[in-house]
Amino acid sequence: MIHEATRTRSKGAGMMPPAPPFAPTPSRGQLPLAPVLERSCARRALSKTRYSNAESFFVAIEERLFSDTSDLLYQTGIVAQLALTSHLLDVGFDDRWCARHIGLHIGKALAYSNATGLNYQSAALERLAPVLSPYNVWRNPDFDGSRPPVPTSLPEIPPLLRELLDHVGGVTGHPRPRRRKAHG
Repeated sequence: MIHEATRTRSKGAGMMPPAPPFAPTPSRGQLPLAPVLERSCARRALSKTRYSNAESFFVAIEERLFSDTSDLLYQTGIVAQLALTSHLLDVGFDDRWCARHIGLHIGKALAYSNATGLNYQSAALERLAPVLSPYNVWRNPDFDGSRPPVPTSLPEIPPLLRELLDHVGGVTGHPRPRRRKAHG
């Protein structure tokens, strides 16, 4: 289930203090300069929604519902991107800036997240990020119907994503959504 961000009550009520300007030094041309960060209640609400959506998309991975590795990698990219951009929105990044400069690249999202205080160190995710970037290649085949070859060695994805989600939740303060019981 995808959750919509709730609207803030008023512009001034409960505003978070502005974040200091941020301009990371691009390493090997990998990261474009970031805008001045501006924290707000609206971005905080969007961050919480994004985190909740990451948890929702993770359920299918956790329950191992994907028999096709390409679909699993696509869904993994979605979860990682939602989690990492949740942190970026929380620290004041603009969603449109993220879409324009980070896009579907997990490595870029991880680099910006770590540069802004996420401090998530995972050799497995760093190894998986190039495979997932951009993650839409696992969903949309080329015109001839081909996809990139699936790597022969992948990390165990469900625990890797659970660890990432828990870390992002711990840094942002977003709680893990409660699961509803299945009706049947």
